[in-house]
Amino acid sequence: MWLVRPVQREDLRSVLDISGEQGTRLSSTLPKQEEAVAGKIDHSIRSFAGRPDAGESARFLFVLENTDTATIHGVAGIDAGAGNGQPFYNYRRDALIHASHELGVSRRVEVLYPSHALTDMTQLCAFAIDPALRGKEPFELLARARLMFVAENRDRFSNRMVVEIQGVQASDGSVPFWDSLGRHFFNMDFDTADKHSGLLSRTFIAELMPPNPIYVTLLSAAAKEALGQPHALSLPSWELLQQEGFQAGCYLDIFDAGPVLEARTDSLRTLVTSRKTTLHASQGDEGETCLISAGRGVDFRCTLTGLGESLKTEVKVPVKTWKLLSRSAGDEVRIAPL
Repeated sequence: MWLVRPVQREDLRSVLDISGEQGTRLSSTLPKQEEAVAGKIDHSIRSFAGRPDAGESARFLFVLENTDTATIHGVAGIDAGAGNGQPFYNYRRDALIHASHELGVSRRVEVLYPSHALTDMTQLCAFAIDPALRGKEPFELLARARLMFVAENRDRFSNRMVVEIQGVQASDGSVPFWDSLGRHFFNMDFDTADKHSGLLSRTFIAELMPPNPIYVTLLSAAAKEALGQPHALSLPSWELLQQEGFQAGCYLDIFDAGPVLEARTDSLRTLVTSRKTTLHASQGDEGETCLISAGRGVDFRCTLTGLGESLKTEVKVPVKTWKLLSRSAGDEVRIAPL
């Protein structure tokens, strides 16, 4: 069976392996350096325990475990506040009107404004999964388990939520937007800049990027076409998030110009359709598959189960589901349809 639970220190090697299997960059993936990932795991453990360090925003990391083999196949995270105490940088897409009354000429010119307006909004991040599971039920379990956690711990998260989607990369691995803009100011390739972003604070972005608006007309044709477009590998995430209620706004990833999706937290599908209920036993595994979770902090668990019967105040599921959630008859759980 598949289970999503909080990351533990002993998951370090598995998380590193999952990050290394992603190949091309996926949105907000974890760094591939052991010390950095260990630090993020410790940060998550403190957050689940409700004891983040002074000045530290809560960050929660979850892993997808195949309980039949005791192996980890995915990792996903939530930052309670984007930027984690520092500015969270994006480009805001807008336009200026250039006009001459004497010549009778008026032209709309698209521009990109450096922005950190999304700072401190809750951010879905650090999503990486076994490529063989993309678009399948375990993929949806890992992605939506985070929202089940948000629903159960609503007071820990902001009223708006954002998520960065990986932008366009060429078949040779080059990044059109970065090559047309960022490379000129950072004097480094995309992978190096992305590595710094994962390992260090993002203040280097403010230090090196031009503070003035960027005129889109000055970018290469490939960079223009890449604005707000997702990478093909990120399409399953893009589609699932859209089904949840996320929509692309006017913000773009500062490195690859991928879309930044936004949503009002309380309007997300999982939060709207999930409900608390009381656990009871069913006689078999038959029934509609749904998400089921239990626990608020370090004991949070979420899995998929067949729903034997669902009444207003109670739900019947197989006993093996009880054991996976570490719950028993009469305990409170949360369920949501797939």
